Amino acid sequence: QVQLVESGGGLVQSGGSLRLSCAASGRTFTSLTMGWFRQAPGKEREFVSGITWYGTGTYYADSVKGRFTISRDNAKNTVSLRMNSLKPEDTAVYYCAADGRRVVGTTTSAYDYWGQGTQVTVSS
Repeated sequence: QVQLVESGGGLVQSGGSLRLSCAASGRTFTSLTMGWFRQAPGKEREFVSGITWYGTGTYYADSVKGRFTISRDNAKNTVSLRMNSLKPEDTAVYYCAADGRRVVGTTTSAYDYWGQGTQVTVSS
């Protein structure tokens, strides 16, 4: 069983930055593909970004490409999401997700493990 704990959410003004982190435990971290999803009120959970086992491949939703950067530290069992140039439409609960498959999935069904979520609110 994999446990995921997110941190780093908060309130920020439009144009600001935040860094989310997710700490994983319970399984060899380098055997986990990691992803970030978000869910705004009244909307479905959507893919934001994903990263392969050793960080050689990164993937982004079109809506965040060029503004968000995903990275992982396999020595610390953490994955991070650096979010720059934040917009009010980025407001959502952000979830860390993990899966043992080698490829990065972009749907919620591609991930077996989920964190509890962290709120990101961007004010205009």
